[in-house]
Amino acid sequence: MAEERGMAVVTCTAPVNIAVIKYWGKRDTELILPINSSLSVTLHQDQLRTTTTAAASRDFTEDRLWLNGEEVDAAQPRLQACLREVRRLARKRRGDDDTSPLNLSYKVHVASENNFPTAAGLASSAAGYACLVSALAQLYGVEGELSEVARRGSGSACRSMLGGFVQWHCGERPDGRDSVAQQLAPETHWPELRVLILVVSGEKKAVGSTAGMQSSVDTSPLLKYRAEAVVPERLSRMARHIQERDFEGFGELTMQDSNQFHATCLDTFPPIFYLNDVSRAIIALAHRYNAHHGRTKVAYTFDAGPNAVIFALEDTVPEFVAVLRRSFPPASNGDQFLRGLPVAPVALPEELVATVVAEPVPGAVRYVLHTQPGPGPQLLRDPERHLLGADGLPRRTA
Repeated sequence: MAEERGMAVVTCTAPVNIAVIKYWGKRDTELILPINSSLSVTLHQDQLRTTTTAAASRDFTEDRLWLNGEEVDAAQPRLQACLREVRRLARKRRGDDDTSPLNLSYKVHVASENNFPTAAGLASSAAGYACLVSALAQLYGVEGELSEVARRGSGSACRSMLGGFVQWHCGERPDGRDSVAQQLAPETHWPELRVLILVVSGEKKAVGSTAGMQSSVDTSPLLKYRAEAVVPERLSRMARHIQERDFEGFGELTMQDSNQFHATCLDTFPPIFYLNDVSRAIIALAHRYNAHHGRTKVAYTFDAGPNAVIFALEDTVPEFVAVLRRSFPPASNGDQFLRGLPVAPVALPEELVATVVAEPVPGAVRYVLHTQPGPGPQLLRDPERHLLGADGLPRRTA
């Protein structure tokens, strides 16, 4: 924690995670307790991250929050719940002999930035709240189990508190103390695993996750059946596939679970449609590609939005990226179409093109981001990386 003119300031980054066994539906909306456990892969922060600076000072008159440069309401209940919980843990840690210079009653200023589209189905709230809690915990000197605190901001944020492969236990206690995240394997466990994010739309979704999942809990009998009868067995199977680095098993189950999640959205009344025509074209393309090779080489999953996440092993990526270029020819950003980790260009066999590439849809995929599993939240020690200046206000970036 750095001190600048009587102001305590800290900056962290946190990752996005992509669920392969989905969370959808809460048993307690205030504590954000899920109706089923879930399992996710944490993505690398070199490509996707939230950066958050938290500062506290005796001179601040109110809590203030800036997201991507725009000031938003800092009184929102979920943000205040995280702040209250971190302060409670700090108070407990300090005990009676509190000699800390940072008064827990000081107001905080928080600035947060994503390097990816916010609220477009790319788990921005998960990275955002994981980053907020990490920064506040560093600010107040709180250590230990923080996934439970992050969960109070956004359910899936608890999974972004850890790297690699992470399970969020739904827990049974009414107070939610056992609804925490646990790392099943670190990001180094499966070095060949790669992730392609196909950005179809960067627009904000019509039905947000919070409203959508509550509607599903209230009206979808399929969701109840899924939580009770389907997910428990799938979780243990998925954990086994990850442990054994069995891509075909992992990939097939990932696709099945994504499809069932979207089936529960369709079973909701009125129905919710997160996938669009391009999403469905990507699904069909993945199945044609796998059928051509006679095995599961790519696996799609979709969260609450139209953007696709494709899992593949490293040696499959060049060919599949070439297939994507042929299927969704870049509109005008040919050089910007592929972002993130580099991919070597390859020539596609004509036979593959004939059986896999359907009618090309130019410009339907805006860009592809190539990444891999990565670690949990990181503390940035370079003061140049702070998003707040010495006055506690956002730095003006040129």
